[in-house]
Amino acid sequence: MNAHKELDARGLNCPLPILKAKKALADMHSGELLKVIATDAGSVRDFQAFAKQTGNELVEQQTVDGDFITILKRR
Repeated sequence: MNAHKELDARGLNCPLPILKAKKALADMHSGELLKVIATDAGSVRDFQAFAKQTGNELVEQQTVDGDFITILKRR
């Protein structure tokens, strides 16, 4: 899946991946995709809650080689 923007949040712990994603999404247009790569296992559920609270769509989540990848669609 091709994202319009990619955010490398590896090595960052909660709440930094969420805060950085929030800032990145603020600079994006409606419908654009943000790919977040994190190493914090808690980011999986954090992004699920973030999507519900903000109205941004959680498109996909997967784990690849210890990285937790989340794709969000800007509302």
